[in-house]
Amino acid sequence: MRLVVKDLAVPNGLAFSPDEKYLFIDNSPKKTIIRYDVQPDYTLSNGKIFADMTGQKGGGNPDGMKIDSQGNIYCTGPGGVLIYSSEGKYLGKIETPEVTSNLAWGDDGKTLYITTHPALYRIRLSGQGIMVSK
Repeated sequence: MRLVVKDLAVPNGLAFSPDEKYLFIDNSPKKTIIRYDVQPDYTLSNGKIFADMTGQKGGGNPDGMKIDSQGNIYCTGPGGVLIYSSEGKYLGKIETPEVTSNLAWGDDGKTLYITTHPALYRIRLSGQGIMVSK
């Protein structure tokens, strides 16, 4: 095991870009997503704020995160699931009635399951999620 980042107060959800050139990590108390460059030796560099959720309405902090095949990021956070383009542009929100905590793609790669306190929701999306092979 090797330490690669030690300057995040409460790192939480994390996800790689589809090409694995970037690693995204939630910094929950600051309500931000930090993007790091992944180096050939698997170290991380150039950590910078990719998305800032401090202006979003609703309860919750960045927690679970997934990426679709286009590189769009789906992150649980204030008011639901916030969606950002691969360039960090805010695209919108899947609003939920409770605070969100995590999410996962279904077997079809188009169904997104969202956990909240105290429920589980699902929504069918037009984009294709990234599935991890077993």
